[in-house]
Amino acid sequence: MLADLPILSLIAFSPLLGVLLLLFMPKDNGKWIKIIGIAATIIPLILAGWLYAEFNHQLGTMQFEENYRWISIDLSKELEQLSQFQQFTLNFNFNIAVDGLSLPMVFLTALVSTMAALASIYIKKRWKTYFILFLILEVGMFGVFMAQDVFLFFLFFEIALVPVFFLIGIWGYHNREKAANKFLIYNGIGSALMLIAFLILVTTAGFVVIQGGAVNSVHFSGSLQDITHNLFYNPDALIHTVSGPQNPNPFYLGKGIKWTIFSLLFVAFAIKLPIFPFHTWMLKVHSEAPPSIVMIHSGILLKMGAYGLIRFGVLLFPGEAKEWAYVIGLLGLINIIYGAILAFVQKDFKLVLAYSSISHMGIVLLGIAAFNVIGLQGAVFQMVSHGLISALMFLIVGSIYERTQTTQIDELGGLAKSMPFMSGILLIGGMASLGLPGLSGFISEFLAFLGLFDSMPIITIISTAGIILTAVYVLRGVLKITYGPMSEAYASIRDVRLMEAIPMITLVAFILLIGLFPAVLSEPLQATVVGFNDFIHTIAMKMGG
Repeated sequence: MLADLPILSLIAFSPLLGVLLLLFMPKDNGKWIKIIGIAATIIPLILAGWLYAEFNHQLGTMQFEENYRWISIDLSKELEQLSQFQQFTLNFNFNIAVDGLSLPMVFLTALVSTMAALASIYIKKRWKTYFILFLILEVGMFGVFMAQDVFLFFLFFEIALVPVFFLIGIWGYHNREKAANKFLIYNGIGSALMLIAFLILVTTAGFVVIQGGAVNSVHFSGSLQDITHNLFYNPDALIHTVSGPQNPNPFYLGKGIKWTIFSLLFVAFAIKLPIFPFHTWMLKVHSEAPPSIVMIHSGILLKMGAYGLIRFGVLLFPGEAKEWAYVIGLLGLINIIYGAILAFVQKDFKLVLAYSSISHMGIVLLGIAAFNVIGLQGAVFQMVSHGLISALMFLIVGSIYERTQTTQIDELGGLAKSMPFMSGILLIGGMASLGLPGLSGFISEFLAFLGLFDSMPIITIISTAGIILTAVYVLRGVLKITYGPMSEAYASIRDVRLMEAIPMITLVAFILLIGLFPAVLSEPLQATVVGFNDFIHTIAMKMGG
């Protein structure tokens, strides 16, 4: 039954059903607002589970594709002096699909969104507005991982970012407005660079001819399929018609333009990932945003930057990316060491986790820099693993703050006596973060380092120092919070509630599942990554990379 339906559209837009219901709900009916908000995230989670089960692991191509004409703009008058063609149009399609790279991210989005919705019990005001923004955010995140048109990708990216600004600015902590403004400025710059890159990309590599009798028409396409064809099978960006190369694209795509596009995309996604030194905005967000939004931000939004870098940077410009491999590897090393050192010296456990995210995203960069199957798998494993672990850890931090009104490590201690369940979950999350075998953090780090060692052994060896530091700062924070002398003020605090325990147990279950049975992630990923790797190296060799 589901196989006959537009399953991706159902996943992406089903949260809007919740938005529609909430619009007619009285704003003071908090109970039903929360029920509708949470239920609206469960529907796409169920559908994403079905999608994951039905995905054909043997294929390395896009599946469940939906493609509809979306926007068509006539540019004939504006461009009539540039070419002999009589008709120019700018076309964008509503084109969505998933492959082995995007499928895990779609499921991760559905899972973390539901867990964050459950964690929204900490929200104390304006529930109706909160859940409307939350569900719109979820729609944007789904769209980012499904989009097969560059401007559709950009649109969904912005749909995801705009609600976050308000969710931080309205429901955050004391310096929430400053954090929201910093988030807006940095991500606005990143989005502007991304848009410029996509505009150049569409007007060069998106140049497609349609033969129509005596009149040839041309359209500029944002389709990844059209852009990929022109970049790799029409490398000089000449019109592929029977008339031959005498009708060149007036917007010629030379090597300099390719480097410009790749550089713009790299910086744009470096800001959103974030990569040092574009990371300061993220620290404010993780410190000031409410726990449920930090779960979303650290668990999913940061991965949108990594996903964009792989999908639009590495895969569209493999030659340029391969030349930057050492730079990417070096930036990954800096992220790992810098993040680990700063995490070690923090007194606030939220900042420990924020710097830890910077460090762990450096492992994603190492996997990308490896430019082989093992490294790319490690990068994706790390994206998923860190998404689960960071969501769990920030949920725990929110639980602690709700009861103690502090996240200062020195002010906490002995919580294992009054909160044994939470302390046990915190210990598991900490062990996963430092890469204990049997948990998801181990396999992702192992694959990334193994993939990189062959081409960059020195960077790999130095990066392991960051793993050692990770063990130190994680154990320091976890043990100080759970053991040692306990303040009398915390002696009577209650352990976690059911609405907190459910997402904690669920996230731990998936951390264990990937750690013990990594095939659940590697099987859908394998064919796609092997195809990516073969494609990247073939193109890079042709281009002399």
